Amino acid sequence: MKIKILLICSILLIVCKRGDLMAFSLKSRAFSEANTLAVKYTCDGADVSPELMWSDAPSNTKSFALIMDDPDAPAGIWVHWVLYDLAPGTTELAEAIPCTETLTGGAKQGLNSYKKIGYGGPCPPKGAPHRYFFKLYALDCLLNLAPGATKEEVEEAMKGHILAECQLMGKYGRA
Repeated sequence: MKIKILLICSILLIVCKRGDLMAFSLKSRAFSEANTLAVKYTCDGADVSPELMWSDAPSNTKSFALIMDDPDAPAGIWVHWVLYDLAPGTTELAEAIPCTETLTGGAKQGLNSYKKIGYGGPCPPKGAPHRYFFKLYALDCLLNLAPGATKEEVEEAMKGHILAECQLMGKYGRA
């Protein structure tokens, strides 16, 4: 039994030293996990996307996709941002990504629930704060969807191609 445990620990140590087991993570200087998004990133402010940074993506990542949604919306899940075919070397998104179909580097933006391309910030009804999930996916391929794809189309295209995923959740409410 001790030999088996030592062997498993040795294998795990080798894998960790090679860097194959990493903690793919997403963060922002604009807000931290489960904290409030600043008004600047909402419909009550400038309505610009927050800066996002990630690290430790799998080494065989061929592209990234990002989906931001609100599961607390009264009408069901509200999609705020769909972004895909981000280059594999990308490790961050600057604040205020333009709401254009295609970004520098070839990334494409999809249609949000506002029926617009790009980021559409939180704009909940008055009441309890809503949760906004920024979900980042490391993929083993480019999705090669045309600009303007929906969240559902991106999720369907990602099936069987997700190497890793991580998320960051912020909150926003209106009194």
